[in-house]
Amino acid sequence: MDWDKGGGIASFDGSTWTVYNTANTGLPSDLVRAITIDGSGTKWFGTRRGIASFDGSKWTVYNKDNSGLPDNDVRAITIDGSGTKWIGTWGGLASFDGNTWQVYSKYNSGLPDYYITSIAIDGSGTKWFGTLYGGIASFDGSTWKVYSAANSGLPNDTVLSIAIDGNGTIWFGTNQGGIASFDGSSWHVYNSDNSGLPDNNVLSIAIDGNGTKWIGTHQGGIASFNGSTWRVYNSDNSGLPNDRVSSIAIDGSGTIWIGTYGGVATFNENGINNSVNE
Repeated sequence: MDWDKGGGIASFDGSTWTVYNTANTGLPSDLVRAITIDGSGTKWFGTRRGIASFDGSKWTVYNKDNSGLPDNDVRAITIDGSGTKWIGTWGGLASFDGNTWQVYSKYNSGLPDYYITSIAIDGSGTKWFGTLYGGIASFDGSTWKVYSAANSGLPNDTVLSIAIDGNGTIWFGTNQGGIASFDGSSWHVYNSDNSGLPDNNVLSIAIDGNGTKWIGTHQGGIASFNGSTWRVYNSDNSGLPNDRVSSIAIDGSGTIWIGTYGGVATFNENGINNSVNE
């Protein structure tokens, strides 16, 4: 299969869908794993073949050959308060302030692993990086700390997703370990044995304006947790098109956008609807 052809990005304005792919844009690959939007409205897409930015009219591509990107397989992009992009790749971490690139690897930083799966930035500006094999690294601009299953309450060293709630508690989705929350001093683990989580392989997490956590799993659909009650939505009991939920985002109106291996679904007070697939 040619992962760089077919698929791409879809945008939806509430009535009309628009598809962007390698055939009709400057997108370098149709396998898009990360999306973020900066303060000026420019969209940044992490792909299998580098990063593409789109300002509404012009596409710009950054890759190993024309920039400081350490690897073309981009898995995460997050933007800090100064506008600097933090980019997780399968070859380390890069930051880009619009002019200068800086690369962080196992050998010049406190990163425990080259493979960066997820990035989040807390209210104090500390960056949190999930890795494929090394647990979590945090970086406050001067000091690195590593949290692993061996030295913390993290249940598994493969961290696939990170989200931070309004209280500053950090939520980590792991591979086969469920979810861990960390408030700066205490850890708590939620898994299929001690909670309503339907699957211990957590691919995505998003937190809505009420503080409810929305948790996408590998096989069990999506779970919501408001601090006391768990609810599970899957392809059998809702309009979810597929039980493998790879990404979740929440828009300004509170609608939850759910990316699955079977298309996209939206969720609001009326339930899961607007499933879109091939």
